[in-house]
Amino acid sequence: MYGKIKRLIDFVLSTCSLIVLSPLFVVLILAIKLDSKGPILFKQNRMGIHQSQFKILKFRTMKIDTPQDIPTHLLKNPDQYMTRIGKFLRKSSLDELPQVWNILIGQMSIIGPRPALWNQYDLIEEREKYSANSVKPGLTGWAQINGRDELPIHVKARLDGQYVERMGFRMDVTCFFKTILYIVKREGIVEGSTQANNDIEMTDRIE
Repeated sequence: MYGKIKRLIDFVLSTCSLIVLSPLFVVLILAIKLDSKGPILFKQNRMGIHQSQFKILKFRTMKIDTPQDIPTHLLKNPDQYMTRIGKFLRKSSLDELPQVWNILIGQMSIIGPRPALWNQYDLIEEREKYSANSVKPGLTGWAQINGRDELPIHVKARLDGQYVERMGFRMDVTCFFKTILYIVKREGIVEGSTQANNDIEMTDRIE
């Protein structure tokens, strides 16, 4: 029953977000275009519900000559590839805003396990143990407010499983407002963290 309500909430909130945030989108789009050559968005293969793949959308944060499909932390000098506006976008998490579209069309939910990269086989396998691949991935989730980038994979997967077990309106509201608090306080975020290779941001795929 909650699944239908959750989808309705996702649709309404994502639609409202696109309308309300449209001025911010315009500003960020102009900033990205003026800062460096290349497309505004980049697409990346991520794992959706039942291990189906979809293209996640993000604002481009790296230069077009960046080696593709390489985790940021594996680049010899990642800062040389990051655009000036890109550094701000990642630190503020504003690069994630285009995922509102993924939510609107039903590929993602506002709350749920963060979508794994297609080649994060260890995380996908661990999540399978907890049925965490059986729900739509989210913009934020239970694991994100309990450690985010600092979590090892087995802990992250277990927390994702806990979300599935407790999924409901109260849980989603808790995750939503605690995420806002974490973004403001900048807690639990390690850009390009090598620890457990969890939720690693690959270099931008230019398409």
